[in-house]
Amino acid sequence: MKKNIKAENLAENLTDIKDFIIQCLEDKKAEDIKVINCTSKTDIAEIMIFATGRSVKNISAIADYIGFELKYKKNISVNIEGMNLSEWVLLDTGNIMLHLFNPESRQYFKLEEIWMEKT
Repeated sequence: MKKNIKAENLAENLTDIKDFIIQCLEDKKAEDIKVINCTSKTDIAEIMIFATGRSVKNISAIADYIGFELKYKKNISVNIEGMNLSEWVLLDTGNIMLHLFNPESRQYFKLEEIWMEKT
């Protein structure tokens, strides 16, 4: 079950969770971390975070680590998609979406460029 965030605390909690995710990414040596605020642009997420892993194993390890840390340190359930190939893994907390790519997939899909144009 996803953690319910009260409206009055939403911005503060989102900032805390975003900062926590970024710290986890840095701890696991993710590269080229970018954050996009999508609050007024879409209903699928308030914040999108993009990062690159060095290898398939690295991306998988980062995704596992962040999912575990969010569950046990922040009490937030995370949906994880794409772990079978780990070329592009999506972690969805409900309000924050984290996209982890290998360098080739990130360059091919260019998702952050698309979302930056929308914001």
